[in-house]
Amino acid sequence: MREISKGANVSLTALSEDAGSVVVSLGWSSASGAGDADVSVLLVGEDGKVRSENDFYFYNNPAAADGSVQLLGKTPTDSGDEDRIGVDLTAVPEEVARIVVAASQYGGTRFGDLDGLRMTVADRSGEPLVGFSIDDASVETAFIFGELYRRGEEWKFRAVGQGYETGLAGLATDFGIAVEESEEPEQPEAAAEPPEPGGAVAPRAAQTTTAGTPGPAGSPAAPQTAQPESGTAGGPAAPGAAEPQAATEGTVSPAAPQAAQATAEAAGPPAPAGRPPGPGAVPAQARGPRTTRKKVTLPKAPGKSLAENESWRPARLFPVPSLKSDKEREVRATSVLLSVMAQVPEFGRRLTAAFGAPAGRMQTFTEVSLPHGDTPRRPDGVIRVERAGKLWTALVETKTNGNPLRPEQVQQYMDIAARRGYESVITLSNDVALEGTAMVDVKVDGRRKHKVGLWHLSWAEVAHQAQLLIRHEGVGNAAHAWLLQELLAYLQHEQSGCHGFQNMGPAWVPVRNGIEDETLCLGDPRATEVVESWERLIRQVCLRLGGELGQKALPVQRVRRGSDPLSRRAAAAERLCLDGRLSAELRVEGTSSVIAVTADLRTAKIRTSVDVPAPEGSYPLVTVRRLVRLLAEAPADLHVESLVEGENGPRGTLERLRPEPGDLVPRNGAAVTGFRLTLIKGMGNSRGNTESGFIRSVDEAVDRFRQGVVAHLGPLEARAGRRG
Repeated sequence: MREISKGANVSLTALSEDAGSVVVSLGWSSASGAGDADVSVLLVGEDGKVRSENDFYFYNNPAAADGSVQLLGKTPTDSGDEDRIGVDLTAVPEEVARIVVAASQYGGTRFGDLDGLRMTVADRSGEPLVGFSIDDASVETAFIFGELYRRGEEWKFRAVGQGYETGLAGLATDFGIAVEESEEPEQPEAAAEPPEPGGAVAPRAAQTTTAGTPGPAGSPAAPQTAQPESGTAGGPAAPGAAEPQAATEGTVSPAAPQAAQATAEAAGPPAPAGRPPGPGAVPAQARGPRTTRKKVTLPKAPGKSLAENESWRPARLFPVPSLKSDKEREVRATSVLLSVMAQVPEFGRRLTAAFGAPAGRMQTFTEVSLPHGDTPRRPDGVIRVERAGKLWTALVETKTNGNPLRPEQVQQYMDIAARRGYESVITLSNDVALEGTAMVDVKVDGRRKHKVGLWHLSWAEVAHQAQLLIRHEGVGNAAHAWLLQELLAYLQHEQSGCHGFQNMGPAWVPVRNGIEDETLCLGDPRATEVVESWERLIRQVCLRLGGELGQKALPVQRVRRGSDPLSRRAAAAERLCLDGRLSAELRVEGTSSVIAVTADLRTAKIRTSVDVPAPEGSYPLVTVRRLVRLLAEAPADLHVESLVEGENGPRGTLERLRPEPGDLVPRNGAAVTGFRLTLIKGMGNSRGNTESGFIRSVDEAVDRFRQGVVAHLGPLEARAGRRG
């Protein structure tokens, strides 16, 4: 990978022959674990302005209809978070001269509070081409990291590193987007669903219009929305059909295509989940093209059943009770997934964009026979995407029910893909990939001109993406939402074998027993295996939590960029041997709270906790009373501790503190900086996901803490008294 400095540029074509589709990554880390930023992309013409506000992509407008830009979301790395953006350069309209990649802060933080600010560009195979690090950030609340721009028939990358103290609003204004924040928040319509407890609060409503472009609908410059393609309004689209567009405004939540049509006319757009409001906040709710595409989500509450009794089960498109062998599970799971990917363009694009696939007509195949020496090989599936007469092809190797991937099998598919000019091999299994640890060891022949990317998906990631679309973000029509619902029901069935990470591995029991009887020695490699399994479990917990909330949930890494993941895991294994604890932190995107999870193998207890800061300058007793009122519905066994600088503060269970909240105020008058809320739960012993399993106990502990504690927390400033 070539490293360049601020202001330098380089030709992507000169760095790779496979740069027609690239993945841009923005990364950073935070010593506190709470720092974060939002990515945005602007398509700019020769005049330095966007053509319309439809060329502005951020968290509430994450994808271009033509597939040229797609925000792929945050991904945890060993040194923090990384936001990834898929850019199909072959699909960028001719009148677009530059693609500006930026990020903005929210919640009062600045880029100087983050470490390791960095932008990288990788080609279709995933090989990093160019990197640029920013080391002079300070008070800026928005930053242009870099830009992709045309020079004749080639694309180049320029390292920009320009900061703004006026946030994303100031940056957007420079590129021709006027931002007007409303004085009063927009009222949600009656049909809108209530926000999920514990989810992000919708930002203040605001409007955006392109500078110099009349805003009212019906004016000559008003953008036009595409009509839906035939065959998409009332049923599944034909295989490979393009994503349907609709002229009806708003988001609807019907249970059938007819309901979608009936409610779409009347329902206005609900306020989408976004970021907490702050100075210079770019609007989450805006007029114009980004809210005119009809999206269908499923209602949170199921309709009344017509069954005579609870033993009746609804008919399913993808039945699973007849599955009896691992081979049957693999064949059925592959066919079900690939067919839904081809029928639901949003879903297929979501899963393949990160692998360098272009936006185009998708077709999928199963049990394909391909020549390989004397014996043909049969990958579980093939994905083909066509755009502008060019094909992108990926071979798919599937495992279910916890079966491991076989390196020799994946190696054969890599060789076949290289010889046939295919772009990727995608492995799919219950396991969760870790940064710095390969899922399978394969050898790549450097003498081959054609590069093949090797990618991995967990079944947990597939379920996560399906849940985001049907519960939170919406898809093109009700038939697509129904297909995704049937896929999700299949994946969650106990017989499907597609349940994600479910086994802590063979080292779990020996390590647990060694900690209990104090015979586990420092340097035991089995401790490192348990640490890796713990990381996979926490990442899966984040996927499930993010799917429920509609927001990315990420593990927090309090390390600086460049740290060696193997060394970090070795240090965690050493701590496990010494104190018998596995620890992790996770944060929901758009919030500053960090949830800590600790599994104490010596006491067989799981602790989940969160720190709540006290308002600066507030009266301690008023703040304590406010906190107790906020926790009125929290479990009585919740432990509450006052955080006092330099000493242990008062503590007690919520049951004891409710009648006497003043017991949390230090007797010596010391200042209270915040409160630590903790729930303690028994830990499962077995290595699997059974009722007595460790994995299930961690899932249940996080769920109970989120629903019982975090969902009820609000700002303590609301009614807390102020001194002076």
